[in-house]
Amino acid sequence: MKFVCEKEKILKGINSVINGVASKTTKPILEGILIQTNDHELKLTSYDLEIGIEYIFEANIEEQGNTVVNAVMFSEIIRKLPNADIRIHLNDHNLLEIECEGSLYKLATMDPEEFPELPRINIDHSIQLEQTTLRNMIRKTIFAVSTEENRPIFTGSLFEAVDGKLNVVAVDGYRMAIKNKEVEASNGFSCVIPGKTLNEVNKIISDSFDTITVGIAKNQALFEMENCKIVTRLLDGEFLKYSNTIPPTWETRIKVNRTYLQNCFERIMLISASSIEKEKKYPVKINIEVGKVTISCSNQTGDAKEEIMVETEGKELEIGFNPRFFLDALKAIDDEEIYVEFGTNRSPCIIKPIEDGDYIYMILPIKMKD
Repeated sequence: MKFVCEKEKILKGINSVINGVASKTTKPILEGILIQTNDHELKLTSYDLEIGIEYIFEANIEEQGNTVVNAVMFSEIIRKLPNADIRIHLNDHNLLEIECEGSLYKLATMDPEEFPELPRINIDHSIQLEQTTLRNMIRKTIFAVSTEENRPIFTGSLFEAVDGKLNVVAVDGYRMAIKNKEVEASNGFSCVIPGKTLNEVNKIISDSFDTITVGIAKNQALFEMENCKIVTRLLDGEFLKYSNTIPPTWETRIKVNRTYLQNCFERIMLISASSIEKEKKYPVKINIEVGKVTISCSNQTGDAKEEIMVETEGKELEIGFNPRFFLDALKAIDDEEIYVEFGTNRSPCIIKPIEDGDYIYMILPIKMKD
C-alpha cells in the first residue's frame, strides 16, 4: 500500500472516524483505524462494536492495499505534521511509514483480516433530510439525553416518524426536549438511537442543504452521506409516552426576550454553581408578579438577584429550578421572543419559541426550602 494525500484531507477523515474507535477494550484491533485503498480513493473505518464509521475521500493511490494502525498514535502524528502532502507507505516489514517534508515515522500495524466488518443493514424504513435540518434537530435535543446508565433507554433519543413528521425526543427524568419537522416517509417508524451516535453524527454533518439518509432496521440504524456512513445499534426498551406528560394548559405565562433572560441566568449561575461547595447544587428561585420576574439565588458564596420586566398572564407564582437545565434550553432556542408557561410550583414548566412551533422544552421544578 502506498499513497500521497494532503494533510487537511486525511486529518478530516481521521477526525470523522476517531470517535468510533473503542477506548476501553481487550481487543487491540478495535483501537485501530482500518485504512483501505480503492482506485483513487482512500477509506478509513472505525468500529467499537456499537458504532461504526466509514469515511471516503480522494487520494493519489500509487499501490493498492490495506492495514490497521493504532488510531491515537496515527492521528496525533498526522495532526502535528506540517501542512503539506503526506506520503504513507506500508513497507515489507508491515510497518506504516509516514513521510512529510523532513519527518519520517514508522508505526506497527495490525492484520486487517482481524478487523470486524460493519453490520450489513437491511433497511426497513428510511427518510431523507437536509444535513442542516438534522443537525438542528439534534442540537436542540441532545443536551436532554440522560447520562445515567441505570435507565439505558434514556441515554438515547427517540426518532419517530408519524403523520408526515419526524419527532426527535430526549428525556432524562428531569426535563424533556422535543423537536419535529415535516418529512416524506414511506411509512412510520419508531426507534431509540444512542446519544453517543447522535453526537458523532452532529460533528460530521455540515450546515448545508446536502442530503443525509437515515435508514432504520430491526436493531440497527444507518446515517449515510455522500462520502461517509455511520452505523449504530439501537437501544432496546420502551421509551416514555412523552405526549401524555405535556401539560395541556397553563396557569401562569410570561413572554420574554430570550437573550436577556439567558444573560440573567448566566450571571445567576456564578452564585448557583458555588465554588465553595462544589458538590452541592443550588436552585434558583423565580418569582412572577404582574409585569415582572425576579430570579434569585442564595448560598454560602453569596446572594444574587435579577429583575426583568416581562409580559405576564395569569396568576402570580414562586417556583424553583435547576438553573443549568433552564439555561440549556435558552441556548438551544434561536428565536428572540419566547413563552415560558407554568402550572403550579410542583408541575412542569414549558419553554418554547413564539415563532418556531416545532420545538418544546419541558423542565421539572425543584422544591424550595422555606
